[in-house]
Amino acid sequence: MEDLEKSIVKTGTTTVGIVCKDGIVMAADKRATADFFIAHKDTMKVFKITDNIAVTVAGVVSDIQLIIKLTKAELKLKSVRTKMLPTVKEAANLFASITYQNIRKFSTIVGIAAFIIGGKDSDGFSLYEVGPDGSVQKISNYVTTGAYGSFIAYGILENEWKPTISIEEGRKMAVKVIFTAIKRDASVGEGANIVIIDEKGVSEIKEEKYPEK
Repeated sequence: MEDLEKSIVKTGTTTVGIVCKDGIVMAADKRATADFFIAHKDTMKVFKITDNIAVTVAGVVSDIQLIIKLTKAELKLKSVRTKMLPTVKEAANLFASITYQNIRKFSTIVGIAAFIIGGKDSDGFSLYEVGPDGSVQKISNYVTTGAYGSFIAYGILENEWKPTISIEEGRKMAVKVIFTAIKRDASVGEGANIVIIDEKGVSEIKEEKYPEK
């Protein structure tokens, strides 16, 4: 147990964000690992940031938790000061700025964290990727982050995504992506958590259990 506590707990992870014609679908698996040990089997990697913005996470758990807390606090503070809701772009740039500063601090533990940010604002629906280096990229179709499972995910997304995809089709595709990654990436497992962003905003996070044979 002492050795486990000294290990860096990482989300392992395959996460995905899909742009649909009528919204955004985001999903992630539920397994966290410490080296080759499965540390947790019910790890949340999809979070509601505001009523209209959600994020998926990958990387070192402690860094992810801190960055999410800081981002949520800053966005809330901005809303109070300006009386305006934050845009998805503002949220993505804030994640990127904090991530950039985090990974460049001297530490014996490298603060690796990556995020997919999706949401709805006055400009419509949008999806962004924030890399571990703090880079930010707007996504027009789909994106996936994480370990080896992300390579598998891109194969499915490249083959099956289309601009006219509906939210329900996107949800089924997201589940397929996560479940296929589970079959080949040992750091990915235990099912999927999914969030949908539509005209009503961010939905409740739903769980899809991985089918047992």
